[in-house]
Amino acid sequence: MSAHPSLLAARLAAVKPSATMAATARAAELKAEGRDVIGLGAGEPDFDTPDNIKEAAIAAMRAGDTKYTVVDGTPALKDAVADKFRRENGLDYKRSQVTIACGGKHIIFNAMMATLDEGDEVIIPAPYWVSYPDIVLISGGTPVAIEAPLSQDFKITPEQLDAAITPKTKWLLLNSPSNPTGAAYTRDELKALAEVLLAHPQVYILSDDIYEHVIYDGFEFTTIAQVEPNLYDRTLTMNGVSKAYAMTGWRIGYAAGPEPLIKAMGTIQSQSTSNPCSISQAAALEALTGPQDFIPERAAAFCERRDRVVELLNQAPGITCPAPDGAFYVYPGCDGLIGKTTPDGDVLKDDTAVTAWLLEAEGVAVVQGAAFGVSPCFRISYATSMEVLEDACKRITRACESLT
Repeated sequence: MSAHPSLLAARLAAVKPSATMAATARAAELKAEGRDVIGLGAGEPDFDTPDNIKEAAIAAMRAGDTKYTVVDGTPALKDAVADKFRRENGLDYKRSQVTIACGGKHIIFNAMMATLDEGDEVIIPAPYWVSYPDIVLISGGTPVAIEAPLSQDFKITPEQLDAAITPKTKWLLLNSPSNPTGAAYTRDELKALAEVLLAHPQVYILSDDIYEHVIYDGFEFTTIAQVEPNLYDRTLTMNGVSKAYAMTGWRIGYAAGPEPLIKAMGTIQSQSTSNPCSISQAAALEALTGPQDFIPERAAAFCERRDRVVELLNQAPGITCPAPDGAFYVYPGCDGLIGKTTPDGDVLKDDTAVTAWLLEAEGVAVVQGAAFGVSPCFRISYATSMEVLEDACKRITRACESLT
């Protein structure tokens, strides 16, 4: 039964379902039909949540910590987040400057809903995580993409940023290391962007640091409020436990920033989800305050996979795969495949056609670059075993070699 035309809000016409989730769902459908499918669409670590974190959740349940909490997080977890920012990022926040939400996506949603009026612009470097522009649209704002192609290492320049800012610009949404490319901004690069932002006091910065601990080759992670303290009062620094602690399903994100913004985000949350899961908050508290030694070990494992995937994909004709600085994605260019003909006689016109063909021909599910704002490319998540990744890359190479 289709919805009556007058039922749905007009703003939904501009909002697309998540392409990454769609790719994962399609792979699951084909698997259910008995197809041999490798799904490389999902952005979650294949490692399990550490046992000490699970045990903290069990202990919380046994202690009866199953009631409502403060709407935007328990005092203990807020204090742990403040300690984390102080310890790891050199940023000082009071408890009243910290908010806890149901995942990183929820943090972004609360921030945009609390601040955007119709016509306000949000600058989003592309390639971008698929949800950024749609969250802005749902919140009544206008996403403004700045394209940063492979020739720029997928990073925007200060000149591009300056040119994109208008009197209507309210936010810059900065993600480093990046989903989908794994590109990360150095301290000097962040400083150069900060110089531009200092000249535009109406622009706030949302720094999405969710991949902070998944970095390689000695890269030094920094965040923009740390690099330029004069932007502290205009920056919302967000993070979460999903990636570093393999807690995607626990749904805990956190952020710190200006007190009036944090309070407004709490108001939004109070009328939507209310508090994040009390048990997940207890687990997140243990994650942030417990042993951290496994984090670099897992990053080293991701680095080995990155190196192997980059090596294998660069052997596939028509594909160019740069080595990312962090996260657990590669974003290979597939310019050399566009215009080629498949054995069935179909011409690959764009990266959406390329990814559909890889799935149907070889059972490899990846996400098209069009979903992330820069084509022709596709995203592969290498958050799975080396054996599976090698098989997938061999299939992709075989598919490329079959084109004419």
